[in-house]
Amino acid sequence: MRFFIMLLPWLELFTLIELGIKTSALTALAYVFGTLFLGLAILQRQGRGMFERLRQAQEGRVIGRELLLDDMAMGLAGLLLMIPGLITDFAALIVVIGPLRRCLARWLLGPQPEPYVPERDTSDHTTIEGSYRRVDDEDTSNSL
Repeated sequence: MRFFIMLLPWLELFTLIELGIKTSALTALAYVFGTLFLGLAILQRQGRGMFERLRQAQEGRVIGRELLLDDMAMGLAGLLLMIPGLITDFAALIVVIGPLRRCLARWLLGPQPEPYVPERDTSDHTTIEGSYRRVDDEDTSNSL
């Protein structure tokens, strides 16, 4: 994995050079700037949405774990689009498409455990009425 991360900038540069050879240098440059602005737009949109959901959480509404993970995944997609190159753009496309993202998450992270929900006790309770007295209070007062 470390080797791939160290090799990634060179692979990205290679893909951009190949794109420039197959089309033109201006097309490759326009592609880089287009994905940069698309990534910025996604980050901006997700940032506003996340602040809105955090505001709703402060008002007492519950935020689902999946919703926060989807927001973070879209933020990651925006960051990946801002990195010049076709490999990270392909990874961003996988992250943007919801079913692919969830399938990849299940494959990488394994099945997610179900949240614990305590069972309600539905048995019939009987209240026993009566009077009581503390025995230890009487024992200490008699010994003085």
